Amino acid sequence: MINNKDLTFTPPAPRRSRLHESWLLLKGNKMAFVGLVIFALFSVTAITGFFLTSRIQLGPELLGINIHMKIAIVSEPVFDPAKVRLQEKLRPPLSRPNIETLRAEEIPRLGIYLFGTDDLGRDVFARMMQGAWVSLSVGFVAVGISVIIGIILGGIAGYYGQNHIRGNHILFLVILHSGLILLLLWVRPLWVASLGGILWGLIFPVYWIKAWKRWHLPKWLGILRKETISIDTLIMRFVDIMLCFPSFFLILTVVALLPASIYNIMIVIGLTSWMGATRFVRAEFLSLREQDFVTAARALGVNDRRIIFRHMIPNAIAPVLVSATIGIATAILTEAGLSFLGFGVPPPDATWGNILSDGKRFIFDAPWLTFIPGIAILIVVLSFNLFGEGLRDILNPKLRERY
Repeated sequence: MINNKDLTFTPPAPRRSRLHESWLLLKGNKMAFVGLVIFALFSVTAITGFFLTSRIQLGPELLGINIHMKIAIVSEPVFDPAKVRLQEKLRPPLSRPNIETLRAEEIPRLGIYLFGTDDLGRDVFARMMQGAWVSLSVGFVAVGISVIIGIILGGIAGYYGQNHIRGNHILFLVILHSGLILLLLWVRPLWVASLGGILWGLIFPVYWIKAWKRWHLPKWLGILRKETISIDTLIMRFVDIMLCFPSFFLILTVVALLPASIYNIMIVIGLTSWMGATRFVRAEFLSLREQDFVTAARALGVNDRRIIFRHMIPNAIAPVLVSATIGIATAILTEAGLSFLGFGVPPPDATWGNILSDGKRFIFDAPWLTFIPGIAILIVVLSFNLFGEGLRDILNPKLRERY
């Protein structure tokens, strides 16, 4: 006889969302969680430092006056990293200013030099806050450029890699790029030819397909239909060539040839660090291309664009995010190294690298000029690496059992 007490109903545990489960796994990984906290504090500090160390220009429409009047008021920053106080140079951290020798606008807002002053009497705390924004923006923009290039090239190599490049494709690219080069160089006797080359390069594929179908072309033109090399081989050999160059020296060479600018540094770092993302995306696309859900989408008549952007990229983005997180740390280190060598962001903008470079001359007289930016770079880069490793373990189902 069955007892009714044995038939008690136990409600099922509530189902956790993927985001909630990832958050619990992240909290279980102590080192990754510490890295996330430091990364969040660094981001808040960088954004706050941007607003507190920048000059804000107020136009007439913001001042509530006649808009036709050409007048503007420049608001001084709360912490001015470019304020020179020669009488206060090389002051140690937590030292108080000599108010008797300073004007009212030269007195630091906090009442003390929190991180001391440099050889020109500039507040190191203000310069570190400005440098935090430079490091954050360089890291994110450079990694964003590299990830975009990596997803495009890796997706093409993984999805269309089995297709081959034909002779007419090569001829099309030669004509198009020759016209573009002539146009950019602005060779005046040939500018008509360059424009014609660009137009012909754009209409050549359509013309060739129609001509091949309608007319019987000479047999010797059949060489243009010969298959030469696969798309995957072409892209991956180009990746191998890029990996053969020492990245830092390649960046150093390009930056030395270009005008000193933070935007040039972002672009150059991004254009020389996309190879890892390309290989990750290609590997994921090669695996996903043969999965059942992709085969089912093709059977339903879904076009390639929707398959790539709706089904494949969301499933291939996990290793790219891990690579991007660690790549931000690498970009910050690269920018600091360039600034240390004098090829980084030009003065008067402050970066952690040029603060470190300026302090190496006073390593015995003012060691804080070396230790403060050096320790800051160490902590931020370490936090990005720890968070990236934890993110890799969380997004990989095979490694989740570890936590």
